[in-house]
Amino acid sequence: MSKASPQNLKNHVRFDPSFHAVLFSVLVANLAVAIFYVVRHPHFFTAWLVLLSIVAFIPFTKLRMYPLKVQDRVIRLEERLRLQALAPAEWRTQIYRLSEEQLIALRFAADDEVVELAKQALEERLNRKQIKERIKEWRPDEWRV
Repeated sequence: MSKASPQNLKNHVRFDPSFHAVLFSVLVANLAVAIFYVVRHPHFFTAWLVLLSIVAFIPFTKLRMYPLKVQDRVIRLEERLRLQALAPAEWRTQIYRLSEEQLIALRFAADDEVVELAKQALEERLNRKQIKERIKEWRPDEWRV
């Protein structure tokens, strides 16, 4: 699953063309057609098609949200285990103070910098973006949803 260029802060966002471009475009076009018909031919049935076209965005959103939530839970567990293995024994109790957002961002940090970055995240209350910006050696995550 190697890419042409190494993963980093600027290119780590995952884009699935069939989901993000094709499916979304079809849903938007469907809504536009339904609105066109309800304007041209006002009727209960054409209004119903507009409503169904709007409601179709709910599963579109949920199809993306559900696997991301599961992925976030797995990442949280993986990063806690990784920090348990890499952090000094006296610091391990602090691992559970890291928020889910912080743990998710820390997954991109290489092993040699993750503990120090985790300490900074706690002390300075860094958010996901701030943590990612401080990563010096990017650890790619090619298995993301």
